[in-house]
Amino acid sequence: MSQKVLLNSKEINIILQRLACQLIENHPGFKETVIIGIQPRGVYLANRIIEILENDYKIKNIPYGHLDITFYRDDFRRGEKPLEANKTKIDFIVEDKRVVFIDDVLYTGRSIRAALTAIQSFGRPKEVELLTFIDRRFSRHLPIQPDYRGRQVDAINEEQVKVHWKENQGEDAVYLISK
Repeated sequence: MSQKVLLNSKEINIILQRLACQLIENHPGFKETVIIGIQPRGVYLANRIIEILENDYKIKNIPYGHLDITFYRDDFRRGEKPLEANKTKIDFIVEDKRVVFIDDVLYTGRSIRAALTAIQSFGRPKEVELLTFIDRRFSRHLPIQPDYRGRQVDAINEEQVKVHWKENQGEDAVYLISK
């Protein structure tokens, strides 16, 4: 098994700043916008984006939540062991709001399809956008594309893209892992 660094800490911070600026450009004041991190790994990215928007750009009171999609996935019964759900925390209305889903890696598109189904339990959004840190564009099973992407990675199916966040793995890095 080999591992190659795709992005280091400095490059990750540059991309995070760019993504935050793109959100500001498309969502002035965030008056009609809510941000939702997809559990589990999208929450780390969403936390970072929210932190940048609040601390660097002084945008306050952005409605922000976490969405668990475990039991909305089309493959949740296929594993050997029972799945454990994460927490959903959405304490605001999504009805007629612009929802920005945030996830770390867009691979097949199945997680986003599950998120689209799950969010309907909280109302009908006016619009849904997707911000993803890594876009594995040649692996899509569903016609889903990100509105905001950090980096596009062309990886073959046997390769894995792993995003490490210092809050979880102790470092900021993105790796391409070959088996």
